[in-house]
Amino acid sequence: MPAQEVDVLVIGAGPTGLGAAKRLNQLKSASWALVDANEEAGGLASTDETSEGFLFDVGGHVIFSHYAYFDDVLKQALPKPEDWYEHQRVSYVRSRDVWVPYPYQNNISVIPTDDQVKCIEGMVDAAELRARATAAPKTFDEWIMRMMGQGLADIFMRPYNFKVWAVPTTLMQCKWLGERVAAPNLKTVISNTLTKKVAGNWGPNATFKFPARDGTGGIWKAVAKTLPQDKLHFKQRVTKVDADGHMVHLSDGSEIRYKHLITTMGLDYLVKNLDGIDHATKDLLVKTAKDKLVYSSTHVIGIGIRGELPNRIGDKCWLYFPEDDCPFYRATIFSNYSPYNCPASDKALPTLQYADPSLGQPSNSEPQKGPYWSLMMEVSESHLKPVNHETLLADTIRGCVNTQLLMPDSEIVSTYHRTFTPGYPTPSLERDEALQEILPVLLERFQILSRGRFGSWKYEVGNQDHSFMLGVEAVDRALFGAPEMTLDSPDFVNGRRNTERRLAE
Repeated sequence: MPAQEVDVLVIGAGPTGLGAAKRLNQLKSASWALVDANEEAGGLASTDETSEGFLFDVGGHVIFSHYAYFDDVLKQALPKPEDWYEHQRVSYVRSRDVWVPYPYQNNISVIPTDDQVKCIEGMVDAAELRARATAAPKTFDEWIMRMMGQGLADIFMRPYNFKVWAVPTTLMQCKWLGERVAAPNLKTVISNTLTKKVAGNWGPNATFKFPARDGTGGIWKAVAKTLPQDKLHFKQRVTKVDADGHMVHLSDGSEIRYKHLITTMGLDYLVKNLDGIDHATKDLLVKTAKDKLVYSSTHVIGIGIRGELPNRIGDKCWLYFPEDDCPFYRATIFSNYSPYNCPASDKALPTLQYADPSLGQPSNSEPQKGPYWSLMMEVSESHLKPVNHETLLADTIRGCVNTQLLMPDSEIVSTYHRTFTPGYPTPSLERDEALQEILPVLLERFQILSRGRFGSWKYEVGNQDHSFMLGVEAVDRALFGAPEMTLDSPDFVNGRRNTERRLAE
């Protein structure tokens, strides 16, 4: 069978690949096709459903946006007001057995007095350190010490970020920070501490949207439905990329020839599996990726619980856990995002276990009705932070009891555990050097644009809106030579409302 020929081939139907497809379909100036190994769209923004009817996203995802184009696409895919819930973020850090409003560094007024003193003394020292500094900090740890000081570093920033990234802050760069980490204002912190006040919401996700039904994955399935279905090829795994021949080989034996390739495969995986490339170049790309690109794995653990949502949980959204009384660094009250993330209250389910297994097996094994609510936790893993896979679910449930997310007699009716390797692209010290050595070679020599969370390996532009626009801008780069602002200037796009592109209706 002769190879199909297109101007642009897109690999992957996650947000980045769908962004490229939407832009190609809008422009109608180039032939294109999209292939994905999965049965439906979503990628790393998918949603799973347990046999009991609980939904869990494959990681913590909410919708907030820096781009008018992204908003246009979502409005087209899910146009009705009832398609969405809008929330004010209610977020806390569990520290010293109290809930500290997020961001922690702005709200030390609620922690024990001894810790307040350590934090304020550290911030004073940090201010003096900044005044004497003659060069920018090189590592995340240096940034923490310069912006926050020893107290906050030891009590929160170092332990929490190790739980998130599974590498120490000394092995991370700080160019990725941008709007993601709040630098405290010393005067405000002191004033709030003395007057026992807490700071208001901070950050771009202080308000956010979430789909009413089908979880985050439902968004991307809806976006995929707005595209020509004959151009979307699911359950087609890429077996080989012939870089010099501009040919992709698929698992069903078919081939697609392209002028430009936009791929969302992991960059390390891509360079390792490129064919049609001289040995010296391939060896260099593979070595650079292996030596300089770092990632962590992510475990997503979901728990479905019978009963009314407890008052101690209330309207909380997501919560942070820097201490070692639980394995997870973040917990989401997933049922608070949408009631449809849980089965209907009239569905009868048996109790699998109490949260504290020492209470023994439930006395009544018969299915009983709800209501229900749910928790979703995330745990990181790396060679520097190993995880016992066999006990992780039990350890997580125990951690929920330790942190009062669950009570010992909470009735668990559903559990979920899925591991993602890789899970997060780490902003390592040598990451930018690696990207400068790999991405231009792929683009200039082989017309391959590697984009997306792991295609371009930039966490600072790894949210759903960023990932989508990486695909949109890759199309404009391939067809018109336009600059890719999201890829190349994260601080610029994150610091403004980007309205240059709109989706024509």
